[in-house]
Amino acid sequence: MTRAPMRRLAWVGLVLVLASPLTVHAGDGHDHGDAPAAPSANGPQRQPDGSVFLPKPAQRQLGVRTMVSEEAELPRSVVLNGKVLMDPNAGGKVQPLNAGRIEPGPRGLPNPGQVVRKGEVLAYVVTSTAPIERSNQSAQLAELRAAKSLADKRVARLKELADTVPRKDIEAAESEASSLAERISAVGGGLSTREALVAPVSGVIASAHVVAGQVVDARELLFEIIDPSRLRIEALAFDPALAANVGSAALAVGDQRVPLEFIGAARSLREQALPLGFRAQGAALNSLAVGQPVRVFVQTKQKVKGVAVPVASLMKNPANQTVVWVKTAPERFEPRAVTTEALDGLSVAVTAGLKPGDRVATGGAALINQVR
Repeated sequence: MTRAPMRRLAWVGLVLVLASPLTVHAGDGHDHGDAPAAPSANGPQRQPDGSVFLPKPAQRQLGVRTMVSEEAELPRSVVLNGKVLMDPNAGGKVQPLNAGRIEPGPRGLPNPGQVVRKGEVLAYVVTSTAPIERSNQSAQLAELRAAKSLADKRVARLKELADTVPRKDIEAAESEASSLAERISAVGGGLSTREALVAPVSGVIASAHVVAGQVVDARELLFEIIDPSRLRIEALAFDPALAANVGSAALAVGDQRVPLEFIGAARSLREQALPLGFRAQGAALNSLAVGQPVRVFVQTKQKVKGVAVPVASLMKNPANQTVVWVKTAPERFEPRAVTTEALDGLSVAVTAGLKPGDRVATGGAALINQVR
């Protein structure tokens, strides 16, 4: 075989080698397959049985806190829809007696949220009258001034003849002049008077509905003043028998529990429900506004056996069941499906699913529930 054919065969062989797929074999222990990376055995992870392995460092980092469950006789509670109202003994409304134009008070027109004192002038109302009434008053005022001038001159003449005129005539003339002066003052004041709108109680301006120069009608609501630390709560009960079975009541404001004092029930239905009145006091009420809807937890005199746990301990599992996380080992938490009833807004009564002595996660329960 000549050199030319041998050289062609060499080139063909080289091309075939380069075109074939390249297979590379890694050394022992260096094979990276398609399997996912194995989770770290020292990190938080969900176990096949649904429990969660949570090491101690992770518990401290997540702020996990637990409490020992204790079974007790708890009051059966009913949750009612309520509304925040003004306390009539600690609040008031400002309304003008006459129609007129608004003028600012000594400190200007008050703004919502401004603190005012009882008796403070909030604004003035310049009384408005019809043109015919104003002209009649002006004519009456002119007549009174003319009569007053004549009365003054008569008193002066009688005093010059004091030796020959009886004393009673002089006193009668003086009395007539004084009466005319008072009538002039009354009629003149009616033409230029303005009504002062004063604060009926000390508190905070809850609402203001005026601007300078605004024309208002009589009995129109201009300002509302409340004491934010003293409010009324009205709840609607569709079971009239609940009014005779109220033990205590509470209102949950944020993470604070505000006790309510039951003051009585109405004797007429509203929207097919019986209104129940409660009195609330405390600094936590500062975050509430008049008319705001709230939930009232009324504890009846009936009892139910259960375990009181914070509302923050309740979670939902993938099956949408209510669960709590129970610490069964130093680094293991197990979900327990529970049955609950309302208690006081911050806590619930677990009636099934827990045993006395179980350590229930109260802080960081939401983070435990997210471990996968």
